[in-house]
Amino acid sequence: MEGGEMDALARDEVPDEAPDRASGGADDGVAVAAQDLVRLYPRPGGGVLRAVDGVSLTIRAGEVFALLGPNGAGKTTTLEILEGLGRPTSGRVTVLGLDVERHRREVKQRIGVQLQAATYFEHLTLREILVLFGSFHRARRDPDDLLAMVGLGEKRDALVGQLSGGQAQRFSIVAALAGDPEVVFLDEPTTGLDPQARRGLWDLIRTVNREGCTIVLTTHNMEEAEVLADRVAIMDRGRIVALDTPAGHIRALGPVPRRVPREPTSATLEDVFLALTGHHLRD
Repeated sequence: MEGGEMDALARDEVPDEAPDRASGGADDGVAVAAQDLVRLYPRPGGGVLRAVDGVSLTIRAGEVFALLGPNGAGKTTTLEILEGLGRPTSGRVTVLGLDVERHRREVKQRIGVQLQAATYFEHLTLREILVLFGSFHRARRDPDDLLAMVGLGEKRDALVGQLSGGQAQRFSIVAALAGDPEVVFLDEPTTGLDPQARRGLWDLIRTVNREGCTIVLTTHNMEEAEVLADRVAIMDRGRIVALDTPAGHIRALGPVPRRVPREPTSATLEDVFLALTGHHLRD
């Protein structure tokens, strides 16, 4: 990951105080709670961009929660705020009952983060990087076990620069698991992977989730969200426009017409996504 992101994960920007469990606490079955999140950015020509515009959501402990949206919808910005890597202009986030702004250090001890574009220490081996990442946390997983989980056991002494694109992507997932987290945030975890590697990572995500870890992910792969997620939030223009189970989203849309065959057929999550966010291309 980039140096600034590394610093954000490792340092305490706000001193920890007594945990504030007034809302969104893990004790009531909630892993992550966001209330009225807003993130504004100044536009070069004047005015502001509302990248996140009043997002509120609750993620239950032990579920796989997917955040979908077209490019520019605000999902990565929202994820960064939930992780504590970005600050909202206004609004509040609690993770495992802890206010992220007030208790950054403790939150970082208990979560794992896989970033969409990550770079690592180029002179450390894969195993050494996992040992280092594990040292940032009170709990940690065995580096050799993690590498074996994604078929990289034989690469334990390799450098990240010696990995293929797919191998590097798989490594970024286990790097997020080095601290044995209670909540893992995955930003487009299978982008660029071939079908075999993608399904292997789906199996890994299911395994980690069955062990009790809450998974929060963004993805552009509708099949991935439909297969993995217990619930799916769809974002557009900084807002959540729909939130339901994959089956609930599909039921709400109903049958859709197809060119072949001509009669209406059952919808998919991709049909729901297009119906809510439009068919036109976005940068």
